[in-house]
Amino acid sequence: MGGLETKAIIEINQAANQFQSSIVIQVGMRFIDVKSILGLSVTLFNNQTYKLDIQGPDEEEAKEVLQGIFDKHGLKIAKR
Repeated sequence: MGGLETKAIIEINQAANQFQSSIVIQVGMRFIDVKSILGLSVTLFNNQTYKLDIQGPDEEEAKEVLQGIFDKHGLKIAKR
C-alpha cells in the first residue's frame, strides 16, 4: 500500500501538538494540518517529498523536532 505505519503517524501528530505554532505540510497541491491525525493518515507515504511550513512562537524548535521524526521514518522534506 505504501502508507506509513500507524506508530509513525501518531509520533508525528503527538510531536506537532506539543507546539503552539501552526504546522502544515504540503503534498502537491494539498495542504495538511499536521495536528490532524486523520489528515496525516491519508496523506503520508514513504515515496513523497513534503514541504513543511511552520509559523509561530516556537517554530524553530518545532522544525527541529519534526525534521528529526521525518528523518527517523524515512520521509523527505524539501529544502527551502
